[in-house]
Formats: sequence, C-alpha cells, structure tokens
Amino acid sequence: MKRIILAALAATALCVGTPVQAQIASTGAVQAYPSKAVKMIVPFAAGGPADIYARFIGQKLSESLGQPFVIENRPGAGSVIGTDAVAKSPADGYTLLMMSNTHTVNESLIPNKPFDLMRDFAPVAPINYSDLVLVVHPSVPANNLKELIALAKSKPKAMNYASSGPGTPYHMAGELFKAMADIDVVHVPYKGSSGARADILGGQVQMMFDAITTMAPNVRAGKLKAFATTGKTRSSVLPDTPTVSEAGVAGYEATIWLGIMAPTGTPKPVIDKLNAEIVKIVNRPEVKKAWQEQGAEPMSMTPEQFGRYMREDITKWARIVKISGAKVD
Repeated sequence: MKRIILAALAATALCVGTPVQAQIASTGAVQAYPSKAVKMIVPFAAGGPADIYARFIGQKLSESLGQPFVIENRPGAGSVIGTDAVAKSPADGYTLLMMSNTHTVNESLIPNKPFDLMRDFAPVAPINYSDLVLVVHPSVPANNLKELIALAKSKPKAMNYASSGPGTPYHMAGELFKAMADIDVVHVPYKGSSGARADILGGQVQMMFDAITTMAPNVRAGKLKAFATTGKTRSSVLPDTPTVSEAGVAGYEATIWLGIMAPTGTPKPVIDKLNAEIVKIVNRPEVKKAWQEQGAEPMSMTPEQFGRYMREDITKWARIVKISGAKVD
C-alpha cells in the first residue's frame, strides 16, 4: 500500500509540475526570441513607402535583436495575397506583416476576403504616418486645384487618376476627393505604386495622390505639378504647396500610415518584445529627424493602443467607402 501511495504522489507531482515546466520552457523560448531569421511580408510592390520603411525597420531590428529580418514583397489584389499568406503562417513570431491603412479600408471595401484583420492578426506596433500630395502631369491644362476641379467638371469621365490598387490610401484619397469636390474622374488601378508613378511621369495618366516621401523629388525636379497636400497643415517638405482644404475642398484630409502585425496566437511576450524594440527605433532622435525631413511622422503605441487605433480607422473608412461609393472592379 505504501508503494502505491508513493507512486500516486509521484504521479501527482509530475502532473502539477508539467505546466510549470512548460511555462519555464515557454519563457526561455521567448527570452531567446528570435533564435532564427524572421520574415516580414510586405503585401505591396517594391519601392513604395511600405517597402522602404519595412527594410529600414527590418535592418534596425536585425541590429538590436541579432537575427536577420528578411523582407519579402508579395503584392497583388490590393494587398490581399501577401496578407493572406501571413494569416496562414505559424503564430510563432517568425512571420510578420507590414501593413497600412489599405488594410483598414479593405475591411469594408473587400468584405469577402479570406481573412478578417482584427480576428486573424494581432497588433504589434505602428511605424509612422505621412501626408499625400496630389500631383498632376504638366500636360494637364490647369495650374492649381480650383482650375483642375473646374476642368474635371467640364469634362465628366474624361480625366483619370492612378493608384497603386483598390483600397490603397492613394485610391481612397482619390475617391474622397471625387466625392467632396463633386467631380467624376476615372480610377486607373495598378498592381503597385511603382507602375502608377511611372505612368503619371510618362503622361499615360493625368493625376495621382501619392506619398510625399516618394513623390517630392519629382515635384522639385519639375517633372510633375503639385496642386495640394492632404494633411491638416502644410507639409514641411513642400511648404509652398497648399493643403487640399486650403486650396478649395474644405475639410478634406487623408494620410497613409504603416504598422506591423503578426498572426493571431503569437505569444504576447514576443509581441511585447517586438513592440518595445520598434518603439525604441522610431523614437530615436536621428530617426525622427530623418523621417520628418522626408515628410513622415513617427507613431508610438502599445499593442493594445494600436488595436484600438485600427478599429477606429476601420469605422472611419467604412463611412468614407459608403459616402464615396468606392468599389473593387
């Protein structure tokens, strides 16, 4: 009998100890994270803001965490293809998503996606935001925003604007502008921002809302005309360019922001570790200075704050999608 009691006690001790041992093992794994290369999928084409800042953040994370952060571009279907690949990846912290407000727009614009943003992904950290600029090809016979609007009103559907794809900030900035200026111009979607930029520079399309960070050099070089920026106040990068609101469409505002998410189920200590490192990076004085010179403002939030921010953005863009009547063709 004594042997049976001792055996039972030993078995009980093993059962009690197993969760503790698992917790210790899990804690050790998190402390060791990352122990191998981390993949960051960018569901947009190379050369745009998401790609540029993903590579910057990836490099800085590699330096601080001691493992490679490999950037992989998987554009297509308005970011759906690359995003779905992350949603189907193991929730272990080794596959991350570089996302933008394209994703919060798509929650209402593309309701039949194979994933739900706030169900299938966990917020990690925001990166930054920047205003857009409305650029026009020099061949367009208008010299400012009011003249452009008058020209568009006089020729419904005769003018067009480019975007990097359905649901992107460039697309929604255009749709919001159409609705608020009461004009009818044709949306020309591309598979990425680089193709859209190439065609507006070549005159194949007439106008485009694009990130100031990437389009300002073309404006300064005289290759395109900048009619307005999309923030509440003028951009320090293009200080002589009025805001859309100043130039004739009162109350207009649109920005592009970037952030990082991970598949739902990724251990919270891993998410918290990534968040802490990203917050350190974006708050470095030299990073802030460099980004502000490019027209980008750092964003700093906890994962919980970032989650609330995204839910509010989803609600905001759902209203704009409804007002503008924007659709995915």
